[in-house]
Amino acid sequence: MRPLNPLLHSELRLAVMSLLVGVGEADFVYLRQQTGATAGNLSVQLDKLSKAGYIEITKTFVGKRPNTSCRLTEEGMAAFEEYVEAIKEYLKVRK
Repeated sequence: MRPLNPLLHSELRLAVMSLLVGVGEADFVYLRQQTGATAGNLSVQLDKLSKAGYIEITKTFVGKRPNTSCRLTEEGMAAFEEYVEAIKEYLKVRK
């Protein structure tokens, strides 16, 4: 069996990746609300995903408010798909 990607095997990072697969791009507030994570923990996990090249983070301002947006990269999508395939192998029933 293939080893599971340790970066994606974290519950919060997997949740973020799953959300981004569904929506393509999301802001920090949306990700925090959907995952129930604290702002600090989410920030650390997003940084790890960004350093791995799985997401791209863009920081802008909307009016006077800062806005952090995250987008799944092609590398991130490929890693997610590979992770899902590895999980499927673990779930296969062997006869």
